[in-house]
Amino acid sequence: MKLAVLTTLVAGAAAFTSNSPAAFRTKDTALFAGPFKSKVQYVPCISTEDLPEPGFATSGVAGGLAICIAVDEKGSVYALGDKCPPVNQPLSFGRVRGGCIEDPVLGTKFNLKTGEVEGKWCPGGIGKLLGGLFEPSGVPVFPVKTGKGVVEVQVDVNAKANFESQYWSGVLDAQGKANGKYY
Repeated sequence: MKLAVLTTLVAGAAAFTSNSPAAFRTKDTALFAGPFKSKVQYVPCISTEDLPEPGFATSGVAGGLAICIAVDEKGSVYALGDKCPPVNQPLSFGRVRGGCIEDPVLGTKFNLKTGEVEGKWCPGGIGKLLGGLFEPSGVPVFPVKTGKGVVEVQVDVNAKANFESQYWSGVLDAQGKANGKYY
């Protein structure tokens, strides 16, 4: 029974794990391949009123991408991808200290400036089991600026459209139309 539960847990984690966090950082990867040219620009993510206190993080959406907005002890603001490897839980639930944000479930620490893993990979709790099944991987980081009552994050606004352009569309697609359009 324990083996069945373990197998189910591992299979579930693998289903939600990306192959490479670097895919977000380079424009020559499959993530950015699609019919739309890359268009990098600053877009609003959250209002400055919604910025968390130093040492905490919150989530937002910029250009259709889930973004973690973290504020360090000194008040500096950082933007990272809000999907925490290896199982993609929200990084924005993490605690910020010492130039890193810590995954609240598995304990991995990610550098706020580079997104790379700092210290041990998945050191806590169930992370010891899951961490051994996956290669250590970081999270994407994005340039961020604050002003005029809004926090803006620089993202490729066509990344989501390019990713979704690779969805299958046919007679039985989610929209119900053969061309993939909504009714």
